[in-house]
Amino acid sequence: MTAGEPDGTVPGAGSGPTGPDEPVTVSDRRRIDPETGEVRDATGAGPGPADAEPAAGEQADQSADTDAVGDQVDARIAELTTDLQRERAQFANFRRRAAEEKQGSVAYGKQVLIEKLLPILDDLDRARAHGDLEDGPMRTMADKLSAALGAEGLVKFGESGDEFDPELHEAVQHDGEGAHPVIGSVYRGGYRLGERVIRTAMVTVTDPVEGAPEGTTVGAVPENDETGAQ
Repeated sequence: MTAGEPDGTVPGAGSGPTGPDEPVTVSDRRRIDPETGEVRDATGAGPGPADAEPAAGEQADQSADTDAVGDQVDARIAELTTDLQRERAQFANFRRRAAEEKQGSVAYGKQVLIEKLLPILDDLDRARAHGDLEDGPMRTMADKLSAALGAEGLVKFGESGDEFDPELHEAVQHDGEGAHPVIGSVYRGGYRLGERVIRTAMVTVTDPVEGAPEGTTVGAVPENDETGAQ
């Protein structure tokens, strides 16, 4: 063995309390070989203080990169969530508009059909006023037609003695002072479909008779009079 070369054994180890058969081995972790003066392999010499600093910096860079990627992912998720919410709102508005348009089309078609049937209802009212619908199959047919149209929301208005409303009644004649105008005679009944007036009532306007029973008006034509038939 060359003098000064470490053999890994501590002299006198056999005299310690561990006994002569248990030598103590010491690893030489110096980076410079004391015999040759050359730099030893890093794996053999072990990490030193200079090697630890780059490893810590590398970990910091990796952590920063991970945080940056996480922020980008979160931003992308938030963007996609906003887009999804916007699309859902637009689709909900589209469904609402489609439903409203469908209901409007159905209501318009119903109104067109009922307006074509109003002249028939007028003829039935005249026949009823003359007593032609007291009994028989014509009365049954008239009652069924009125019931069917009533189920669709058709309501008739405009009766003698009702308060005159220019939004609902078309006045063809004015009698009296007109301080408190009411309907005198009804030449044509008015009809409302739901909340929409589809035809105004054609009436005469007069003043109510003081002290007379409710519904009695000046110049009112009896119901069986042809000029006052609805």
